[in-house]
Amino acid sequence: MRAAILTGGGDVPGLNPCIKAAVNRMIDEGHEVLGIRRGWGGLLACNPDDPDSIAANTIRLDRNAVRTIDRTGGTFLHTSRTKPSHVAAHDVPDFLAGTVSGEGPFDFTPHILNVLDSLGVDVLLPIGGDDTLSYGLRMHEEGVPVVAIPKTMDNDVHGTDYCIGFSTAVTRGVKFIHNLRTSTGSHERIAIVELFGRYSGETSLITAYLSGVDRAIISEVPFDVDRLAELVARDKADNPSNYAMITISEGATIQGGSMSLSGEADAYGHRKLGGIGKQTGDLIKERTGEGIVLQELAYLARSGNPDSLDLMVGMNYAIMAVDLAIDGTLGRMVALRSGTYTNVPISVTGEGVRRVDVDELYDVDEYRPKVRHVAGKPMFLY
Repeated sequence: MRAAILTGGGDVPGLNPCIKAAVNRMIDEGHEVLGIRRGWGGLLACNPDDPDSIAANTIRLDRNAVRTIDRTGGTFLHTSRTKPSHVAAHDVPDFLAGTVSGEGPFDFTPHILNVLDSLGVDVLLPIGGDDTLSYGLRMHEEGVPVVAIPKTMDNDVHGTDYCIGFSTAVTRGVKFIHNLRTSTGSHERIAIVELFGRYSGETSLITAYLSGVDRAIISEVPFDVDRLAELVARDKADNPSNYAMITISEGATIQGGSMSLSGEADAYGHRKLGGIGKQTGDLIKERTGEGIVLQELAYLARSGNPDSLDLMVGMNYAIMAVDLAIDGTLGRMVALRSGTYTNVPISVTGEGVRRVDVDELYDVDEYRPKVRHVAGKPMFLY
């Protein structure tokens, strides 16, 4: 059997250990592994009639190729946000330009299927979030043998309690928040820490819960900036060190407003998020006169080595995915549910985005975590 592995979307800590574990398991069982560079973009850019193109977009993965990759974060296969079924005209590879006309977007799925066939791929192991895995579902529907592995900083892939990268994102957030307390307290200000979370506020919520910040704004609940300003000014006054801290999801919205977006939409229809922290800080300063410390963690949250949980889950997801592939149990996504490793149909990735259970975990009037019940909840709540 020849398996192909790719990583798509944003990088997260834990991808390289996942790749290494999958490669070693496949080799132990007597099979081959091919790495696809730059996610679905590598398959789009691969011209099966051009050996140089194949060499530029794929890599044979053996023990030597992956021997040390687990010692660093990110993905050594590189990544992209390419969706081959929605390719803009300016992203069409030169060798495919003559096959289409018009402004696009263009669906190059037939080309992807041809590339996979020409590379002799027997099973595809995509590692990604809901966007990357949505095209993995398309591949499954086209008859490609697929076993998917979920990863995302937001922990929002439907069908699993946990995605590779989430624990490290929260760990980083807690650490940076505690470090930021020294500067915020020294200058007696209000700190606003903007964290990942387009549609799911779990990263903001859990980071706030664990670090004990004063208020947490999440994507699921539009907030009243006047109410928030009143609350956080009181928090600051009540603190003996005369400072306060807020976490906020990048996808959060002010009541009556919309997400802070910039740039052109990517292949999945997403524009770049970021800016709600600054906007909120400016509005709070107008209302309270207090100084603001703004910190957007952004890529710092996804850079560097994974923590032990992401190492463990990444490796175990890989082993489980390879075992499913070898056993012929295809069209599946590996998952954690109720604390147990399992697998679910890959079709669950098309059922929407997993979001915070606001009624159980959030106080919508006080803008802070409120964990009403822990018994029976997953380890990371939600």
